Amino acid sequence: LAKVHELIRSLRPMTCGKDLIRLGPKGDGGYLVPDDLAGIQACFSPGTELESGFELDCANLGIPVYLADGSVNGPPDSHELFHFSRKFIGAFSNEQYITLDDWVSHNTPASGSEDDLLLQMDIEGAEYQVFLNASEALLQRFRIIVCEFHYLDRLLEKAFYPIAATVFAKLLQTHTCVHNHPNNHTGSIRTKDIVLPPCMELTFLRNDRLEDPRPARVFPHPLDVDNSAREPSVPLPPCWYRF
Repeated sequence: LAKVHELIRSLRPMTCGKDLIRLGPKGDGGYLVPDDLAGIQACFSPGTELESGFELDCANLGIPVYLADGSVNGPPDSHELFHFSRKFIGAFSNEQYITLDDWVSHNTPASGSEDDLLLQMDIEGAEYQVFLNASEALLQRFRIIVCEFHYLDRLLEKAFYPIAATVFAKLLQTHTCVHNHPNNHTGSIRTKDIVLPPCMELTFLRNDRLEDPRPARVFPHPLDVDNSAREPSVPLPPCWYRF
């Protein structure tokens, strides 16, 4: 339990000196990000099966959006700034899969290798292999990372904890968690004083963009909305922000 407590503590949401804004719908597919989008050259968004409201809002702000999903022929919405690849983002590249590094390098000019990017990812559990395989140089290019992390109810399992802990430690080398929203589709489990929602939407901001970071104190955030109106609300458990 001590290691899980330590991991949860490392993901405590921090203020960043910028307001959080909502991109996407009021429900599933909408996410909170820092109001720090000026200068972002592109959004990369793998996993677009049912909802692309977040991506549409980015495109309407003038940000080119690269989408990828091997399970569909295209995103639900269309926009002139959308660029779609029918591939899954994974740990290697072939006809069906492509790594995050390869995907980004194929869609950004070499001259723009230092440009800031935005990553929004919901790929049903494959996020762990994608982040483990991603280069540190690429992760550093993402000013903002938004990802739905799955299987967090398994953090107490000896086989899964090291994988998740390594992924979060890798992200936290360059980024800080600034928002955490449990997905209420799946409820949560409790073990003693630890409450683990199976799916949580985490937003990270690159450390050089932080201004006077302090522990956030308002939960849920006023812009948070349940993913599902049919299921009971799952507020962020206190163990994720009180220490």
